[in-house]
Amino acid sequence: MSDYKNPYTALLSKMVVTKEGKRLGFVKDITFETRSGELISVLVKDPTPYTRNLNLESTKQGDLLIPYSSIIAIGDFVIVSEEDLI
Repeated sequence: MSDYKNPYTALLSKMVVTKEGKRLGFVKDITFETRSGELISVLVKDPTPYTRNLNLESTKQGDLLIPYSSIIAIGDFVIVSEEDLI
């Protein structure tokens, strides 16, 4: 197993898409539990109109919170399971 780790900045500005290829927006930030380091959610900026169909929590600034548990993979894109968002 590789010990390669991606820095936090490698996630910023990546496009967030569903596994079906529907665009949701771009990674703005992440939230995590400070004591344990457990990732809680990904903050998504510039949400697409498709996100209105999803029942996602949002910030006062209009950014969306996608639960970290819904993330399937991180590569060129952040891929999430739409079923875990509904």
